[in-house]
Amino acid sequence: MRKFIQEWAPQEAVLMALPNNNTDWAYILHEAQLQYARIIETLTKEGVRVVLLCDDIEEAEVLLKNSVIENVTFINIPYNDTWTRDYGPISVIKDDTLRALDFGFNGWGLKFASDKDNLVNLHLSEKFVMLPATYRNERDFVLEGGSIETDGNGTLLTTTKCLCSPNRNGGLSKKEAEEELRHRLGVDHVLFLDYGALEGDDTDSHIDTLARIAPDNTIIFTGCRNIDDPQFEELLKMRAQLSLFRNACGEPFNLIELPLPDAIFDEDGMRLPATYANYLITDNVIFMPTYGQPANDTLAMQTIKIAFPNHKVVGIDCTTLIKQHGSLHCATMQIPVNLFNQAVYDK
Repeated sequence: MRKFIQEWAPQEAVLMALPNNNTDWAYILHEAQLQYARIIETLTKEGVRVVLLCDDIEEAEVLLKNSVIENVTFINIPYNDTWTRDYGPISVIKDDTLRALDFGFNGWGLKFASDKDNLVNLHLSEKFVMLPATYRNERDFVLEGGSIETDGNGTLLTTTKCLCSPNRNGGLSKKEAEEELRHRLGVDHVLFLDYGALEGDDTDSHIDTLARIAPDNTIIFTGCRNIDDPQFEELLKMRAQLSLFRNACGEPFNLIELPLPDAIFDEDGMRLPATYANYLITDNVIFMPTYGQPANDTLAMQTIKIAFPNHKVVGIDCTTLIKQHGSLHCATMQIPVNLFNQAVYDK
């Protein structure tokens, strides 16, 4: 029996991928690389080791400061883009042993090229970053890390729009999707959000843009208090549905509402899916995306502290990251202790 691991379980690293000319960051490559360097510098300053995928290790080392490099493991592997949350390994425990599940990735429902991304975990196994005994090929089923949340005790939170998408696994019913999640992740209580969407979102309502499970039977969610915002009604319906959800013991969740960032638009006037729910949890620190909005940014950081009182909260400016319709959680994947081959950290 498998057990899907919660994000706040003990970690040893965070997996990221550096923008290069072959990614969608090419049109603002220098700006994008500086954004990633800023994220990596902030993570390592707080004691977090980074495993960094890159196409040119020497170039990557030049980009990062010397004080950072000693806390970064560079891995040369091809990839289409940099959103490791959605194609990185999903961690479960089976028979008291960690397993790295390699699910299929098809560019968020065939929207973008993903042939290289879909092979990243296989390459990590072939390079012994993940030991062969740890790696499990699950690529017959499409599943993105940003689409699922767990409390580590059998409850999984996801969205109907994503998991039942016709361009992922042929358009599963909720019941069919739940059976796959039960079988592959070992969960036994699946909650489907039917509402909630952000303008500019390419992921078909990934749960990590909308609602996140936290310790002590808590759900942190994206709220909207501006009745004139086009997203107001959808997020209001989502809040109402969250209030009806119960955990595996039949108890209601404690709900904590995050503010919605003021609207951010691209150069064509299209709204970008900025959200504070896209934060990263590590052992001692919550890394919160910020968007150059002092009042909202501060409120979001203060709010997250309610759910994680023993964690330090550190903001990272993600105003460049959001230009490609993702944020901090999307660009990172936590690696639990002992999932990767310990020898890779000594290189």
